[in-house]
Amino acid sequence: MRYPQGGGLTAERQQFREELRLQAAERFAQGKASSVIAKDLRVSVRSVQRWRRMWDKDGPRALRSQGPASLPRLSEKQFAQLEAELAKGPAAHGWEDQRWTLSRVKTVIGRRFHLTYTVQGVRKLLVRNGWSCQVPARRAMERDDDAVAGWVKEVWPRAEGSRRPVEPGSSSRTKPDSP
Repeated sequence: MRYPQGGGLTAERQQFREELRLQAAERFAQGKASSVIAKDLRVSVRSVQRWRRMWDKDGPRALRSQGPASLPRLSEKQFAQLEAELAKGPAAHGWEDQRWTLSRVKTVIGRRFHLTYTVQGVRKLLVRNGWSCQVPARRAMERDDDAVAGWVKEVWPRAEGSRRPVEPGSSSRTKPDSP
């Protein structure tokens, strides 16, 4: 996860970044160069240039924190209910195998809470709440090892060999090889 506490910046970190931007605004007013400000504040020159454009357009208030980018659409209570639904397993929700996919979780959220999420939104929601992708501990019972071996022996070589052979040729696109 990129950031702690639910996938976003902590309140302290937001405050720290806002203070940096406001310090930069003071230096803009003094007429200092972007490279000097970036070096003093230990940030990138591009960030300082972006802040300066915002400051030129709307003044110091444009550099104030806007708060979190988005609020979670499922409350903590609703997410606890979702976890209870997921604990029942996919079979309880009409799927034959015991495998949760992001699209299936999306469907459960839609049915249970009447909210629409994208597949990536579901992934972010789950990661934000401490869930992670899992790999099965053992192979599926439905796996047919003979069919897999046959595919590797017969189909894969044809797919692998379908590339055109490498032959010496001309580096010119218009003039063919000379004999």
